[in-house]
Amino acid sequence: MTRFAPTKLVLVSPRHLAGSGLGSTNVDALGPLIHLGWTTVEKLPQGRYILLASPGGEIFVEFDPLRQDGLWWTISHHEPFWQAQFSRQTPIEAISALTQALPQMLGDDQYADRIPVTDQTTANAARAGGWSVRGTIQGATWTSPDGHCTAEHTAGTEHVWYFKHSVLDGFDTHWNATFTLDTPERVTAQFMAHLVDDRPVLRHFEDVPTLAHGAAVITPLSLGGLGGHTVHAVEQLGHSLTSAGRSPGAHRRR
Repeated sequence: MTRFAPTKLVLVSPRHLAGSGLGSTNVDALGPLIHLGWTTVEKLPQGRYILLASPGGEIFVEFDPLRQDGLWWTISHHEPFWQAQFSRQTPIEAISALTQALPQMLGDDQYADRIPVTDQTTANAARAGGWSVRGTIQGATWTSPDGHCTAEHTAGTEHVWYFKHSVLDGFDTHWNATFTLDTPERVTAQFMAHLVDDRPVLRHFEDVPTLAHGAAVITPLSLGGLGGHTVHAVEQLGHSLTSAGRSPGAHRRR
């Protein structure tokens, strides 16, 4: 893979390999909630900590990059209690797709036309993304086509969904996401649908974990002629055929 200048904007896929994106992208997980009347309960300067509450106090969203355990994002719902947590390198696009959909899940449809909420189940979203499934004693494990990311669904446990990711067990590529018992299906499905989305995400090259460089498809954002997104789509096709040993006629189309 061609190396780029550290600050070069690149397109990266699949999303689970791209790193958090917090330093590279304008994707906003919290701003839309503030515009919809969510209250800032607590904050620190320079984005070092913020806690938002829904207008009715049902849901709290916390961003805490100072946590020693690396769990930077926490979504908590009360009555019934459920909680979702995401570690530092979890792609911001999947987190943002979930947080921005929370108002609709509470019945606020002001921006339903701008913020799509998936109507798939979590399992169907994974299947649509080409993830394979293996049955377990208590549930099932979904695995990304490249094998680097898994989603374990285990009934009757504290964390009914547990996402785990790493490349060659490299520390900077590790991230995980958990959803506790009683988390609504539409919450986990929204996260899964935007995690498996095959559209590339924007990153500065230096923000893509180094060990992910060889596994991900990384192309420049701007190119003459066909354009960056078209070139990336061609590279994705070549990458999937090389990895799976398939012929062009067998390539999965969506």
